[in-house]
Amino acid sequence: MALLTRCRACLASKPYLFLPMGDHPPANGFVRAEDIAKDHPADPLNSQVCLGCGLIQVADQVPDGFFEHYLYMPSSATSMHGHFAELAEILKQQAGTGLIVDIGCNDGLLLSACNTLGGTTLGVDPAANLAEIARSRGVEVEVGYFSAAAAQGLADKHGRAKAIVTTNTFNHIGDLHDFMRGVAHWLADDGVFVIEVPWAKDLLEKNEFDTIYHEHVSEFSLLSLVKLGALFDLTVVDVHRLGVHGGSMRVFLKRAAIVEAVVAEMLTEEREAGMCSMATYQAFSDRIESVRDDLTTMLADMKAQGLRIAGYGAPAKGNTLLNFFKIGPETLDYLVDRNPLKQGLYSPGMKIPIRPPEALVEDRPDVLLVLAWNFFREIREQQSAFEAGGGLFLVPLPSPVLIPDRTSIRSKPAA
Repeated sequence: MALLTRCRACLASKPYLFLPMGDHPPANGFVRAEDIAKDHPADPLNSQVCLGCGLIQVADQVPDGFFEHYLYMPSSATSMHGHFAELAEILKQQAGTGLIVDIGCNDGLLLSACNTLGGTTLGVDPAANLAEIARSRGVEVEVGYFSAAAAQGLADKHGRAKAIVTTNTFNHIGDLHDFMRGVAHWLADDGVFVIEVPWAKDLLEKNEFDTIYHEHVSEFSLLSLVKLGALFDLTVVDVHRLGVHGGSMRVFLKRAAIVEAVVAEMLTEEREAGMCSMATYQAFSDRIESVRDDLTTMLADMKAQGLRIAGYGAPAKGNTLLNFFKIGPETLDYLVDRNPLKQGLYSPGMKIPIRPPEALVEDRPDVLLVLAWNFFREIREQQSAFEAGGGLFLVPLPSPVLIPDRTSIRSKPAA
């Protein structure tokens, strides 16, 4: 199924197709060296939006079992440690001595922080490889997909949850209504459900099209979460604006509580930004075409000058950009990534080799295309020696820019 016929949040019919990006493999479907010559499945990546609630969405085409061995780990980014430590404080305050559940707990970074504060915790995640890492941090994990059916057994075994949290997992869920039924069953009557996801308003304003990929089947407006929650007697009572991942929101839902003023403020912002207007998405699509033209021209000019270019980061979003813009190993010699689970593999689709960051010291490329642009500040600090040696960062979004700024780039001198 390449197109959705109804919104997966509010169930309105015929979401509007605004950015078809062609066929893409799963963005975290990294390729082993021995499989490099094989053909790999790819499916249409068609970005649609519900003009009734502002939910940006793609059809769920992730292969069965895909999340049972997963390679993304939040602990690979230094800034995420502090981010989750702050969230742990909030969850402990909300839950007290009650059970804190993290659905999509990944490598246990958040729950280990909750445990440090004396919290009672449980993780749920389908990835057995990541569950082992979480357990090494002292986090109890139930391995499996979360669903309404699974929630019944989990609630019977562990008791009702005072706080259920999901960080950058809710946007992976194809059947939001089944997931919400499970949350509503497991959550204590006075409990809180906390959703942390990128905010679609930021995506639109900052040209963050690469946040859309097959695993990220939804990019949420606040209005879409308000409407979805209401279908399960859960009210959005508070929202925190977050800078992480290019602009995110932390949304709190409860059965009955006072609604903070920020909820109405952000809903007004969404309405004034035209998040339910077709023209907004037509303009966004036009801007992305301009980004593609500008970035590919800059890269071609650099290659023509004999400059060597590598990519920094092998995030899923980077693979959306590489595959949509058709940037492959003829342009980027390799990618580097701090995540050891990705090193030695090849990027899905474009099949660019992935090496550890130490390769930059040995190889000394001239330019780094920053695919993990949402962590650019951290990357720039880590690669201060690269910059001090004359290296340039090419940051692709919201529009391509060289850092530090160079009005002209001279060819690399002959050896």
